[in-house]
Amino acid sequence: MNKHRLTVYGLALAVLAALVYLQFREWRTFDWGKFIEHSRDVTWRHVIHGIVLIYLAYILRAIRWKIFLRPVRKDVSSFSMISPTLVGFTGLAVLGRPGELIRPYLIARRVNLSFSSQLAVWAVERIFDLAAFTVLMVAGIFLPTKLRAFAAGRPEVLHWLHLVGYFLSLLVVALLVGALLVNYHGSSIANWVEQRFSHLAKNLGHRVAQRVREFASGLNTIHSVSSLVQLSVVSLVMWWLIALSYKEVTHSYGAPMQDMSVTRVLLLMGSSMAGSMVQLPGVGGGSQLATIEAMDKIFHIPQELSVSCGILLWLVTFVAVVPAGLLLAHHERLSLLKVAEASQQEEASAVIPESRVT
Repeated sequence: MNKHRLTVYGLALAVLAALVYLQFREWRTFDWGKFIEHSRDVTWRHVIHGIVLIYLAYILRAIRWKIFLRPVRKDVSSFSMISPTLVGFTGLAVLGRPGELIRPYLIARRVNLSFSSQLAVWAVERIFDLAAFTVLMVAGIFLPTKLRAFAAGRPEVLHWLHLVGYFLSLLVVALLVGALLVNYHGSSIANWVEQRFSHLAKNLGHRVAQRVREFASGLNTIHSVSSLVQLSVVSLVMWWLIALSYKEVTHSYGAPMQDMSVTRVLLLMGSSMAGSMVQLPGVGGGSQLATIEAMDKIFHIPQELSVSCGILLWLVTFVAVVPAGLLLAHHERLSLLKVAEASQQEEASAVIPESRVT
C-alpha cells in the first residue's frame, strides 16, 4: 500500500472517528438493549426482497453497459456483463475506492477492447446515475408525493428540500452542458487544459486533459436518440429498484417505519451517497452515519432504530453483492487485489488518441 493511499485512509479514519465520537456524545442516552431488540424484531422476508431488488439493479447495470457497447460490440450479450458487474461491485465493497476500476477493467478484457475505452464508458455512466437519481428526487420534492406531504408540515424541511432539488437540477444541467461542449469540442478543450496547466506539479494538466478525452470518447458510445432513450429508461428503472430496496429494508422493522414510502427513502439514499465519500474499505462508515443522521434528524426515528436500520441498509444495498461476487471471482480465478492493482496501472498508462475525441 503506497503512502498516498495510507494518507487517504488515515484521513478517512480520522474523520469517521470524529463523526462517531460526536454522534455518540450527542446520544448519551443510547439504549443498547433497545438496539438489540429492534435488530431482533426484523422481518427477514422484507430484507430478502430488498436483496433481490438490489441484484435486479445490478442486472440492469449490466444491460446498460451492453447498450454502451452496441456501437463496437453488437454481439455482446447482457448476460456476459453480469459477472464483471458483480465482481466489480464486490471489489468496491471489499477494497473501497481502489476497487472502483475493477469493473471497467474486467469488461475491457471480456470484450477485447482497450481499458481506456471502458474507463470512458464508466465516466459517462456516472452522469446517467446522477441524472436518474435527480429526476426521482426532484419528482419526489415538487410533485404531490408522500415526501412533499411529510415536509409540508415542517417549513424548515420543505425549504431545504427545495434547495436540494434546485441544486441537483442545476448540477445535472451543468453536467449536460459540459457533456455537450466536450462532445463537440473535446479535443480543443483537452489541448487547452494541457497547455494551460502544464506548469503545475505531477503533470496535472496532462492528467486532466486525459480525463476530458476519456469522457469525450465515452460520449461516442451514445450513437443515437434510441440509445439515449434506452439508457435513460434503464437508469431510471434501476434507481427506482434501489429505492424500492430501501423501502423494503425500512419496512422490515414493522410499525415504526411503515411511513417510509419510496419517495421518502430517496432522502436516505441521497444521504448515503453523500456519506460514501468518506469510507473505509470493507467497513464503510460514512454512508451508515449519514443515513442514521437523516433518519434521526429528518424523520425523528428513535436513535436505536436508526442505528440498526442504517447498518442493515448498508449491508443490503452495498455488501449483499459480496458472496456472489467472490464466488464468481473464484470461478474465474480472479484475485480482487491483483485485478485492482492491474486496473490502477492500466489507468495510469491509459491513453485516449486525440483522433477519437470529436
